[in-house]
Amino acid sequence: MSVSTAALDQSICAPLPVLGADVTVPLVTGGDVTYAALDYAASAPALQRVWDDVAAYAPYYGSVHRGAGYLSQLSTDLFESSRTTVADFLGCRPEDQVVFTRSTTDSLNLLASALPADCQVFVFETEHHASLLPWRDARVTYLDAPRTPAEAVATLERALAGRDPHGPALVCVTGASNVTGELWPVKELTSAAHAHGARIVLDAAQLAPHHPVDIADLDVDWVAFSGHKLYAPFGSGVLAGRADWLRDAEPYLAGGGASRKVARRADGGVDVEWHTTPARHEAGSPNVIGVYSIAAACRALTEAGFDRLVAREQQLVTRVREGLAEVPEVRVLSLFGDDAPRVGVISFVVEGWNSSHFAAALSAEYGIGVRDGLFCAHPLVRTLLGSEPQEPGECGAPEAEPGERSLNAIRVSFGAGTPDEHIERFLGAVRELVRTGARWSYRTEDGRCVPDRGAAQV
Repeated sequence: MSVSTAALDQSICAPLPVLGADVTVPLVTGGDVTYAALDYAASAPALQRVWDDVAAYAPYYGSVHRGAGYLSQLSTDLFESSRTTVADFLGCRPEDQVVFTRSTTDSLNLLASALPADCQVFVFETEHHASLLPWRDARVTYLDAPRTPAEAVATLERALAGRDPHGPALVCVTGASNVTGELWPVKELTSAAHAHGARIVLDAAQLAPHHPVDIADLDVDWVAFSGHKLYAPFGSGVLAGRADWLRDAEPYLAGGGASRKVARRADGGVDVEWHTTPARHEAGSPNVIGVYSIAAACRALTEAGFDRLVAREQQLVTRVREGLAEVPEVRVLSLFGDDAPRVGVISFVVEGWNSSHFAAALSAEYGIGVRDGLFCAHPLVRTLLGSEPQEPGECGAPEAEPGERSLNAIRVSFGAGTPDEHIERFLGAVRELVRTGARWSYRTEDGRCVPDRGAAQV
């Protein structure tokens, strides 16, 4: 039972075809320009291949599991075969489970709900909030930001050496920073965790779209990632890894699909027998289109060849870093130093500029979409900037004095769908803004920095 999808012999060019490549946006200074999407770390554009596959399936959409109709059976087959595709993409071990969720955040909250009693959790302050905050019912040790990969391993080893050696423990760590793009020493951290009897979950939200992730090779216990960063829209995520804690925990959501058998008791209560498969934590009607889009993205990236994709992205990383280094007013943020390996995520500040103002000008005057702020990693960005966060409403404030530290940062991120032209336009815009200043005045509106269309052009 199958659905005809996009041709497998589709030519794979560099960059990969993505939706929105020909979208034009208006400039505040007049005219239109092709939009340069350079905010992949938040949400990557959908691969054209993914969209084609989903469109081919859409007419056959039906309810998943237990339906007797042909379309229901077809949708169930696609849903479960997508689980197999994701397991292959992640290099899962035979006994691992793949649970479909809404996002990385949802995946890590699911794992947090499945922790054994009295579990200790160790997490670096450098994590995205999705990894930093879910562990509310556990004993959490927050580790200071390391300045080298070796220091990260040593810091974790010291913390684990002082823990209760007989109780359960979990380490949560990112694979690639959503702020600096730097790769973390996952294998070494995993070895340290296992040597002290702890398990480890890898937040691969920023790693999986840019770099192969192999659970068996890395020896991590779980991996979490989001479809919307992997060129797959529709709001699905994945938690993949060891089955025992998930199987022993109460279902993440109670409801249909998670229950195997429900019966009334003589005393009027209800007895429930829960599934021990991934369905245990997938209650409710599943997001079959979201799940199928993840599988389609996994296939597309695998067929394109990660070696080629990584090599091309590294060329873009080098070009951006070299281009920004040519502007003395720009300071690129880094935890591990300039030589650290990284993916296509780069954050920086510009001397004399409010970061929100700079990002707004890139959008309004050049049609370039980047990110500004603290990137849901407040402790890390504050550490890198050495400052407290910018208060809401300051994006339209007067520019900082020369040499004054920026209170937020700007992030540019890119990947398999980014054309070289977008990178060059971004670097040219940075140079021009620093040299000449913004051509328009800006103000704060609902916490955002936007062009002040009622004011005179600068």
